[in-house]
Amino acid sequence: MKKAYVFPGQGSQFTGMAKDLYESSPLAKKMLEDANDILDFRITDIMFNGTADDLKATKVTQPAVFLHSVVMAEGVIPDMVAGHSLGEFSALVCCGALSFEEGLKLVSVRAQAMQKACETNPGTMAAVIGLPDDVIEKVCAEVSSKSGVVVPANYNCPGQVVISGNVDAVGAACEALKAAGARRALPLPVSGAFHSPLMEMAREELAQGIRAAKFNTPLCPIYQNVTGAPSMDPEVIKDNLLKQLTSPVRWTQSVRAMIADGAESFTELGPGKVLQGLIGRIIG
Repeated sequence: MKKAYVFPGQGSQFTGMAKDLYESSPLAKKMLEDANDILDFRITDIMFNGTADDLKATKVTQPAVFLHSVVMAEGVIPDMVAGHSLGEFSALVCCGALSFEEGLKLVSVRAQAMQKACETNPGTMAAVIGLPDDVIEKVCAEVSSKSGVVVPANYNCPGQVVISGNVDAVGAACEALKAAGARRALPLPVSGAFHSPLMEMAREELAQGIRAAKFNTPLCPIYQNVTGAPSMDPEVIKDNLLKQLTSPVRWTQSVRAMIADGAESFTELGPGKVLQGLIGRIIG
């Protein structure tokens, strides 16, 4: 039986995250204390006791979710892995493509680069429920030609796509999508337009981080967001990580590919159970 392990992204954080692991496992405590040293600030204080607003800052959220996930994954031997957006970095540590330290440093670089991009190019995202993917793509293309940038950002499961872009364009797309029959088109409480062209300015900083990091051949395939397809080639993995900044997360396609390749069980490692819900809807 092939076991697939999946890792959540930004948005699954909560106050008190990983505190139980820290208190119950000496290894988890060591990894989290090492993380404080690597990051040069006590992220554990924010994870355990910070407010929702403290945890929402991209430069905190991304390393916090990554840490919760990789601590839970310690000792796991996967047959295949995938991660949603940020979760792809947790998956790379789980399958041995990145060390814990290299993964954390890269996530921190990515988070800070994305935070700067959010501040320079303010944007937002919205969840669209109840429309086929092709209708959402068509509406986004029409709105983008008139009102700025709006693109599909996350293909989460059939009937659920997140769109991303300029605030006005996302608002206009939400109205157009509701008119086209969407059950809901809800703005999300996020700090930027992730997985859209508005993240382009974060590319060079992340590229430098990726060039500086040591990548190994993974122990098993990783199904990457950009293609939804498996890879074990470090050069392909690196290229896809960079493209992921401005490309959509093809989660539906990734899960379907894992099932086609023999995945019989999916275990979510990290805060929350968002991905389990999406996988249930993809499997149908």
